Amino acid sequence: MNPIHRIVRSASVVFLLVALSISQTATGATRHPAKDQKRGRAEKPESRGRRAELQRLAARRRAEAARLAAIARQRAAEEAIRDRVQSLIEKDDIAGEDPEVRRVAVNALGRHAGTVVVMDPKTGRIYSVVNQQWALREGFKPCSTIKLVTGLAGLNEKIIDAANTTAISDSNKIDLTRALAYSKNDYFQQVGGQVGFARLISYAHELGLGERTGINTRDESRGRVPRLKSGFAVNHMSSHGDDFKVTAMQLATLVSAMANGGNLITPFVPRTPQEEKRSMPKVRRIVGIDANSFKQMVPGMIGSVSYGSGRRASNTQEIITGKTGTCIEQGDWVGLFTSYAPLINPRLAVVVIARGADGRNHFPAAVAGRIYRDLSARFGPTKTEQIAAAREVSTASLSDRVRAGNSKSLAADDEESEEADAENAAQAAPTKIETPKTIWGDPRRPNDSKVNRVLMPISNRTEPTATPSKPSPQTETKERPRRVSATPMKSASIQ
Repeated sequence: MNPIHRIVRSASVVFLLVALSISQTATGATRHPAKDQKRGRAEKPESRGRRAELQRLAARRRAEAARLAAIARQRAAEEAIRDRVQSLIEKDDIAGEDPEVRRVAVNALGRHAGTVVVMDPKTGRIYSVVNQQWALREGFKPCSTIKLVTGLAGLNEKIIDAANTTAISDSNKIDLTRALAYSKNDYFQQVGGQVGFARLISYAHELGLGERTGINTRDESRGRVPRLKSGFAVNHMSSHGDDFKVTAMQLATLVSAMANGGNLITPFVPRTPQEEKRSMPKVRRIVGIDANSFKQMVPGMIGSVSYGSGRRASNTQEIITGKTGTCIEQGDWVGLFTSYAPLINPRLAVVVIARGADGRNHFPAAVAGRIYRDLSARFGPTKTEQIAAAREVSTASLSDRVRAGNSKSLAADDEESEEADAENAAQAAPTKIETPKTIWGDPRRPNDSKVNRVLMPISNRTEPTATPSKPSPQTETKERPRRVSATPMKSASIQ
C-alpha cells in the first residue's frame, strides 16, 4: 500500500471517530433526566427542588384526604349514636310521667345522645325520665361529679377545715368554693389522698353509689364502685371517678340528699292514684354526714352554675346549685351535670348525661338550664323565696361577678383544660353541636374568679316521717345564719 493510500485510510478512520463522538454527545443531550438518574448521572439542583415540592404537595393531599375521611367517619358514628338514642326514647314507658315536664325535657335534649332525669328532691317523685335505658340501666364514669363525694368526705372527716377550706396542704392555693366552681382536680386529689380509699368508698356507698335506688321499674343497674386502689390512683379517682359506674338516677338521688338535708330517698313513678297523691318520701336511710358539710358545699355549687364550669345552666330567674363532669371513657366523651333548684325550698332535681360529641363543652349543663327556664313558671321560686335566696347570695357578690367578667386573670376550669389536652392528644376533629345559647356569653369564658361571701342558714335535717313543708318567713328570720367566707385567690396555673 503506497503512502497516499495509507494517508487516506488514516483520515477516514479519524473522520469516523469524530463523527461517532459527535453522535454520542447529541444523543446524551436528549436523554430524560429520570433515565440519567438511573444511569447514575447527576441531577440539576432546580430539578431536585421541584421534585421534592411535588412530593410534599402529594403528602399534604394524602393527609387532608385522610383527615376528611376521619371527620366523615366520626360524624357518621355520632349520627348513629343519636339515631340509637332516638329509638330508645321512643321505647320509654311514659305511664305516670308528667306530660309538661316530659315535653320540656325532650325538647331540651333535642336530637342529641343523652339522658335526662327530672324528679322532686324531697319526695322522690319522678316527673320524667328521657331515655330510660341510659338513665336506669347504663353505667357511666362520673368524671368530676365524683368531687361531690370527695368534698363531703373531706368535710366530714375534717380534712377540709370549715373555717379555712384552703388549708388542706402547704401547696394548695384555693379554697373549697373556688375548687368546686372551677372543678379543680388538684384540690380534690389532695383531699381524696388524705381521706384514703376505704373511707372514700364508704362515703360513696353512703350516698347511694354501687346500689340500686329502688325505683319502681325493672332491670335497674346497681352501677359499680372500685374494689381496691392505692397510691396516686386514689388521688386521681377522687377527682376523675376512675372505675366508678354511676347511673343518672343514682346521681339524682345523691344530689337530692344534698338538697333535702341528708335523706337518701327512693324515687318512684306515680302510676296509681295512691302514688299520685303520695307526699311522704320513702327514706332508704339518713346519710351519715353532718348537715353542716352539705351547707359548706353549696357556695361552690352555686358558683359552678353562676360563673364556673356549669355556667351554661345559669338562670337569671333562680339560683341553681349544680356540679359538672367531663372526661373520656374508653375513647368516648362523657359529660354530666347534676343539680337542684331553687336554692330555697328545692322543687326540682335535674340530671343530664351525654355521650360522644354531645358530652363535650358542658352541653349537659345547657340542657338542664333550658329545663329550669322552661319550668320556672311552675317550679320556680316564689317572691318570698327569691328574697330569702338574695340574702344568702349577697348582691355585692353578684356585682363582683359582673365586674370580674372583664378580668384577664380569671381561672379556667380543669375540665375544659382536660378536654383540650385530650383532643390534642387524640387529634380529634372539631364537630359542630347545636346547643342552647348560654346566658353568660361565651361558654368557655368564666365571668368570675371568686365568691366574696355566702350566708347559709343552718337548719335541722328533715326527719323521714315528716311531711316536707314550705319554710315560713318567720322561721327563717329566727335562724341565725352561718357565714362561709371564700378568700379570693389568684388563679392556679394548669399544666
